[in-house]
Amino acid sequence: MNIQIFGTKKCFDTKKAERFFKERKIKYQLIDLNEKEMSKGEFNNVCKAVGINELINTKAKEYAKSNLGNIRSAEVKAEVLLKNQKIMKTPVVRNGKEATVGVDLEIWNKWIENEK
Repeated sequence: MNIQIFGTKKCFDTKKAERFFKERKIKYQLIDLNEKEMSKGEFNNVCKAVGINELINTKAKEYAKSNLGNIRSAEVKAEVLLKNQKIMKTPVVRNGKEATVGVDLEIWNKWIENEK
């Protein structure tokens, strides 16, 4: 299993994801989006797995400024989100080509079961 958690240190859901994998002694890599953003390749893999609209956090402070609510094209939304990842819902948890957004214990447990 190759777990990557994209989030911020202040995000409670990111902390929940960390705790989930730590308690099960599963190695993970935490990437703080305030320090290092997702690469274009990582971002594209996550988009394929969950869909662009799942990644958008409509409650983020930057959301209104970004004008994302008025954009219809998925490609343009992806471009805006890639440039300003503070609008992204966190945590984004990747396991290879699979990904989840937010706390998704059901899917994480499935990943663990499939490893056994």
